[in-house]
Amino acid sequence: MAAPRNHELADFLRRARAAREPGDAGLPADGRVRRVPGLRREEVALLAGVSTDYYTRLEQDRRIVPSRQVLDALARALGLDDAGRTHLDDLIGASTRPGRRTRGAVQRVRPGLYQLLDGLDSQPALVLGHRTDVLAGNRLARALFADFDAMPPRERNYARWMLLSPEARNLFADWEQQARTAVESLRLDVGTTPDDALAQQLVGELSLASPEFRHWWSEHQVHRRTHGSKHLNHPVVGELTVDFESLTFPDDPNQTLFLYSTAPDSSSREAMNLLASWVQPAPRRTHDTG
Repeated sequence: MAAPRNHELADFLRRARAAREPGDAGLPADGRVRRVPGLRREEVALLAGVSTDYYTRLEQDRRIVPSRQVLDALARALGLDDAGRTHLDDLIGASTRPGRRTRGAVQRVRPGLYQLLDGLDSQPALVLGHRTDVLAGNRLARALFADFDAMPPRERNYARWMLLSPEARNLFADWEQQARTAVESLRLDVGTTPDDALAQQLVGELSLASPEFRHWWSEHQVHRRTHGSKHLNHPVVGELTVDFESLTFPDDPNQTLFLYSTAPDSSSREAMNLLASWVQPAPRRTHDTG
């Protein structure tokens, strides 16, 4: 049976090739005028050890399925990072990691994880699932970012909030960088299950409502959020920078815990402490019955 056509794979290869500079790939200058940016098809084929005709057929969306060895060689030739290599695997259907291609069940957070989140009084924490859906967050995360629990279920999505919420644009001093990263993370996730109807609905909604989303999505860049920083201008405590680390659960790779912290002895730590005191529940009153 012939392999199915893969428009996403062809698009990803073309854009990755255009973004790869010849010098970065170790190719010497040949003196020829380049009419388009990036590598030529024959250069990618040479670096990957395949024929130009074979690589051209991949970019032309022909019905062929590369072997894992060819995928590895293409990833090296195109200079793909870990997220890009994962995306290439997902697009060709070669991913073998458990749980990556199964969707459909309702995403649920374990009770023990809720207890952990509630116990983090001084550290914001969020749990994200498929399609960057926000599954859970503690009190401080709701105060720092947004109260996702109060939103209608279909709106509890990090990428959607980042792209469509005026509050998010005002909150992030580095909104463009953070929004683009959210789009690239969504792109990576959608690649794992291209038949996910809810993901396609989300992409369609964002494409209609956000010109930035349309532009970044068309660039077909992918990103895996493992750690980093966010610069905020919070309406209550002012400017602060938060660092984050992400933890993926071994028994459920489709859920990721994001923990946010601030540098010790910094103005950001002071702002976070102020926010934490602001959101703490008031002490329960005791009544004098004497």
